[in-house]
Amino acid sequence: MAYYPQTATNETFEAAAPAANLNLRHYWHVVLERRWLVIAAFVSVFVLCLVYLYKAPRVYEASTRVQIDRETDSSLNLGQAIMSLGAMDQDYLQTQYKNLLSRSLIETVIKKEKLAEDPRYAKELDIAKEVTDDITVAPIRMTRLVEVSVQHTSPQKAANIANTLVNDFIEQNTVLRQKRTLDMLFFLKSQANGLERDVAKAEEEIQNYRMTAKFVSLDANFNLIADSLSTAQAKYAEMKARAQTAQTSFDELDRHIKAGKPLHTFPTIAADAKVSSLQMTIISTERDLAVLLERYKDKHPSVIEARTRLEETQRALDHATQQVVDTLRAEVALAKAAEENLNANVKEWEQRQMDWNAAKTQYDVLMRKAETSKALFNTVLTKMKEIELVQKDKPNNIRVIDPAAPPTIPVKPRIALTLILGAVGGLAIAIGLAFFVNYLDDSIKSQDDVETYLHLPFLGYVPNIKSNSVVERDLQAHLHPQSNAAESFRTVRAAIALGSKADKLRVLTVTSTIPSEGKSLVASNVAIVMAQTGLKTLLLDSDMRRPSVHKAFQLHSPVGLSAYLTEKTNSIDELIHTTEVPNLDVICCGPSPSQPSELLGSRRMMQFMQEISRRYDRVIMDCPPISAVSDPLVLSAMADGVVFVTKFNKIRREHARRTVQRLQDAGIHICGVVLNDIDFEGRDSYYYSYYYYQNRYYSSYYRARGESKTTAAPASAAATADKTPAKKA
Repeated sequence: MAYYPQTATNETFEAAAPAANLNLRHYWHVVLERRWLVIAAFVSVFVLCLVYLYKAPRVYEASTRVQIDRETDSSLNLGQAIMSLGAMDQDYLQTQYKNLLSRSLIETVIKKEKLAEDPRYAKELDIAKEVTDDITVAPIRMTRLVEVSVQHTSPQKAANIANTLVNDFIEQNTVLRQKRTLDMLFFLKSQANGLERDVAKAEEEIQNYRMTAKFVSLDANFNLIADSLSTAQAKYAEMKARAQTAQTSFDELDRHIKAGKPLHTFPTIAADAKVSSLQMTIISTERDLAVLLERYKDKHPSVIEARTRLEETQRALDHATQQVVDTLRAEVALAKAAEENLNANVKEWEQRQMDWNAAKTQYDVLMRKAETSKALFNTVLTKMKEIELVQKDKPNNIRVIDPAAPPTIPVKPRIALTLILGAVGGLAIAIGLAFFVNYLDDSIKSQDDVETYLHLPFLGYVPNIKSNSVVERDLQAHLHPQSNAAESFRTVRAAIALGSKADKLRVLTVTSTIPSEGKSLVASNVAIVMAQTGLKTLLLDSDMRRPSVHKAFQLHSPVGLSAYLTEKTNSIDELIHTTEVPNLDVICCGPSPSQPSELLGSRRMMQFMQEISRRYDRVIMDCPPISAVSDPLVLSAMADGVVFVTKFNKIRREHARRTVQRLQDAGIHICGVVLNDIDFEGRDSYYYSYYYYQNRYYSSYYRARGESKTTAAPASAAATADKTPAKKA
């Protein structure tokens, strides 16, 4: 098993780089690679969370605060009441807490609030138990206060149940104290009844008059009409001034336009943030353009780009200026319309104020009559209350401090917490799923995979060549020598030349694990870049099952290797075809024979290899895939080394490892691995972003040099390759 350690420079660099950063970068690449899976999983979990929040019933909690004092013997026994403050009987309090949840009290609440018909409890067998479960009695530490909380899907219902429960509890506690004789109060009540009727009649007359007058209030201290009239007048005055100001500003703008001055110099328009920003951008762009014109000519891309940017900014400035003008025009129209509406509103309120003044006179007469009746009634009622207080022996020791109000925010489900948990959980599940899928994905995608799992040197990468033409792809290094792909093939050439046993690597085979991994593309272009160095190079198509070299070089029915091995010809010169690539010759496969493996392993094949090795400095052999046939093993044994090609994210590590193991078990030297078909600008950019930007930098350098010479050479080379077949030696 051949393994080539890193150089001292690489070891120093790896020692200096923090392992944590490498791990984080790897994790980030995994997430980016599976980004759609991460997004889909996150959105799915979050949508499920939203569905739960949407379908889950909203549960509201209403609370009422009650104060429970210790019972005293008499309402007048203040000393005992004060003494009891420091001697709270815990047994008594605990008893009251349990009484609040007593079944009899709960059933009373169920009957009053009609909870048997409530959808929340209608299907329950034991409604009292379910209602009790929704009630919480929580004493407040170190106080005589207790919080009674009720949960329900209806906020109003929750408040009603809490208030009814507490009120019934207080009423139940008061029943034992209110069995008093009321005989002594009979006389006063009989008198009070007559006065009460008079008061009710007077109030009824007032109410009828209010309904007839159709005014919400006739109280001088609560005159909504006067307040509204004052407010309308103030708004009208303010809007009138604003309309005049807007009209004046717009008139000034008209004079500015008639004077032929630019719109953006008008103060209001110039003060606009967007207009000001665009003017600054134009000044900056004009300054940059002036600097570029001092350095470049008018047709330079940077100058063209600067002028384009200046024109776009000028158009944006004109558009923004027109928007401000339209806004000013709209403000004038709106201000005038608002002024007219407010004027009509003031007149309406003035009329309503005069109607209110007329109704107020009659209302005051009825009010004086009602107040006289109320004064007599209150006098009698006060006497009755005094007698009732004297007759009471014991006060009620339980009172409501804060009655329950309908809550506005539900306590269940907890939306914020659920959304946070959904987001965090969804993100965790999504990232975990991405790492799980990445764990299951064992294809070869990077240099680390090559060196870690195959234990082979990494020769280089080949970018995705976006062309369906065989000629365009296999002759990429010749037709487009300044392309990223051509530079990658030169990198492979350099890696082979600087690798182990480089001085002995004259005959190289190029193979792969399975078909369609790009071995023919790599073989053709590596042969081209080697020939470009001045070495006399031969490209040999030794794939006798699916030959492709003749298609790339456009050789129609050529005499090839199969003719020589079947002894149909004895002259190697008849097999050799020259190409328009200097120093590069090609030998095609020729017609596919019936027994290719036997021919490739014959003595005549060995003689052929010896002869071409003497004639050429480098021989590149395009071989079949190793997993398909045994031919590459036979051919690689005759060569000095093997260039192993694998396609990005296609071959499983174990499959590739076993293929490499077959070569190594046969004692064949493997020069290294070429990673093919990487989309630097697309789906694979997160794996090789460094190489992508590096190649872009050098590509721009080559383009700059090419512009100073000629742009027709690549096109003519491509046309020649497409139309003129390779010449025969």
